[in-house]
Amino acid sequence: MQGRQQVNRQVVLKERPMGIPQASHFALREAAIPEPKDGEILVRNLYLSVDPAMRGWVNAAANYSAPVAIGEVMRAFSAGRVIASRHPDYAEGDLVMGLLGWQDYAVSDGHDIRRKVREIDLPLSLSLGVLGLNGVTAYFALNACGEPKPGNTVVVSTAAGAVGSVAGQLARHQGCRAVGIAGGEDKTRLCVEEFGYDAALDYHSPQMADALAAACPEGVDVYFDNTSGRISDTVIPLINRHARIVVCGTASVASWDPWPTGPRIERHLLNKAARMQGFLVWDYEHRYEEAIGVLAPLVRQGKLRYREEILDGIEAAPGSIADLYQGKNMGKRLIRLEDV
Repeated sequence: MQGRQQVNRQVVLKERPMGIPQASHFALREAAIPEPKDGEILVRNLYLSVDPAMRGWVNAAANYSAPVAIGEVMRAFSAGRVIASRHPDYAEGDLVMGLLGWQDYAVSDGHDIRRKVREIDLPLSLSLGVLGLNGVTAYFALNACGEPKPGNTVVVSTAAGAVGSVAGQLARHQGCRAVGIAGGEDKTRLCVEEFGYDAALDYHSPQMADALAAACPEGVDVYFDNTSGRISDTVIPLINRHARIVVCGTASVASWDPWPTGPRIERHLLNKAARMQGFLVWDYEHRYEEAIGVLAPLVRQGKLRYREEILDGIEAAPGSIADLYQGKNMGKRLIRLEDV
């Protein structure tokens, strides 16, 4: 505890956004560093996560969890070290990851800790990316919902992102043809050269539909959808009989008020006896270690590659979500706290 800074810097929700949250919707405040009570631990956060799902956490529209309240610390996954413990399951020095918020210090009774980080031979930051929410999402969304089989064609939108890049690599490891969709030449090149996709297409291209059809000459068996919108409208006509569509995100939709309209997909699902299923990682929390047990060895062996984009200082947090929706990030976005 010696040498610890004297205040707890926190990013709080100042104003509720309609659509994508901007830096102006947040405020930075200083609070006293909390002291753990019986049954609690004090965690010094070292890395803060930035995830597309955070947009849904702050919007007033119905979501799978209650919205962050005005004046409340921004809900976020964080990774850090236990620096004081009055909890029997945690000791000082333990590394943990959980919903500890955008702040320097967090007190927890353990309910918001997702796991102890035991992969001490690997960077702690990975517990928020390829070995965290993103990797676990890719693993279960692909396998439990997509059910890929050797020889299948798997199409992944936002294929260079923290979730999509893992999904594409796992599909390839399982003997599938992986086709990625990403924004811009740099990201499509990254998909092929670093993440091993068989083909990658730029959704900005006016020829994207023709290019996708050429890249999937035998149709699409699994569509791992992180975007919804126009990209999905292009993919769904190519699905095969008994195709599996996994709805993992809707990043292309700036706002759900008013409700957007577009092509109706029911006829495609009916004619192809296809399945479309939404995915929430919370349904698989009890199996978290199963996924890490597969992913961590692949990372150690160099068979599962990842990219990180690390911003320094908690001051970078407020504007970091909006950048995700503008496609500015090249890899998993993280905030590294100043004294890490």
